[in-house]
Amino acid sequence: MTTLRTPLTELVGIEHPIVQTGMGWVSGPRLTAATSNAGGLGILASATMTYPELEAAVVKTKSLTDKPFGVNMRADASDAEQRIDLLIRENVKVASFALAPKKELIAKLKDHGIVVIPSIGAAKHAVKVASWGADAVIVQGGEGGGHTGPVATTLLLPSVLDAVDIPVIAAGGFFDGRGLAAALSYGAAGVAMGTRFLLTSDSAVPDSVKQQYLARGLQDTTVSLKVDGMPHRVLNTELVNSLERSSYAKGLIAAARNATKFKSMTGMKWSTLVRDGLAMKKASDRTWQQIIMAANTPMLLKAGLVEGNTDAGVLASGQVVGMVDDLPSCAELIDRIIAEAVERIDALGALRDAGRPAA
Repeated sequence: MTTLRTPLTELVGIEHPIVQTGMGWVSGPRLTAATSNAGGLGILASATMTYPELEAAVVKTKSLTDKPFGVNMRADASDAEQRIDLLIRENVKVASFALAPKKELIAKLKDHGIVVIPSIGAAKHAVKVASWGADAVIVQGGEGGGHTGPVATTLLLPSVLDAVDIPVIAAGGFFDGRGLAAALSYGAAGVAMGTRFLLTSDSAVPDSVKQQYLARGLQDTTVSLKVDGMPHRVLNTELVNSLERSSYAKGLIAAARNATKFKSMTGMKWSTLVRDGLAMKKASDRTWQQIIMAANTPMLLKAGLVEGNTDAGVLASGQVVGMVDDLPSCAELIDRIIAEAVERIDALGALRDAGRPAA
């Protein structure tokens, strides 16, 4: 099969410039390994895992694939150092971050041969992490699912490409080979996709929930501030509509209840939750109201994406949900995307050749 070699494939040692993003409750060992075995870069989502769960997930993923994979981490987690030591000990290839890790953390990871790829939402953030030694960045436009920003990928991507010299991976709005070809034409080193990988046969999301996604159109997502206080793109559901109509006071009460549930589920001490909140506050410009509401996220996502209870949970989703109508395996999906991308790239080359005078 034809391959596309880019700075991303060279940096990480993968066959295809396609990344499966770290989605909480979704990106477990099965999906991560399936993506990596198909030639892409699978990423475990550790933010919703306790340390022992992450340790077990890394070991399980290594038993399912001998290809490179990554782990997505919270740089502001109280046990971030311990988790980084785990990645080093287990020779994990890539560490990705939703919030910019400290310069010292980047240096420690790189000293042990781990590729560091933070996700960023603005060119200035890309410049900062690049100056700290990040090997590449994932830049997600507003079309993306989960926590997202206001700027479309078509504008955010070139702004970041103009600002840094490290590989840039485009996210937000990608689902097929046309999108990969477009991203490469901008100058990106590859694409990262979440919703498209959630909607594969290798995803552990309940089939009943996947069918809800497949039934949705391009207008069927909402960017809500009521899930956890930050812009969060999710599927329109009765629960989301109810949250949108609710007062912030009710949202804070619900968040407090969910914090108690999360504490019970993970076995975390209240002191650890408080330390995590303080670290989150220090690492971002969130208000205390947003910090408290952040407790909603893991429990609401778990209810929808793990338990299949869409009446009590939320379903993070990119706008691409309206363009997806099947559930291929990761291998089938990646092979299809690469074939489509090569076809588009060849067609563009033919346009150039058609304008040349005959010899």
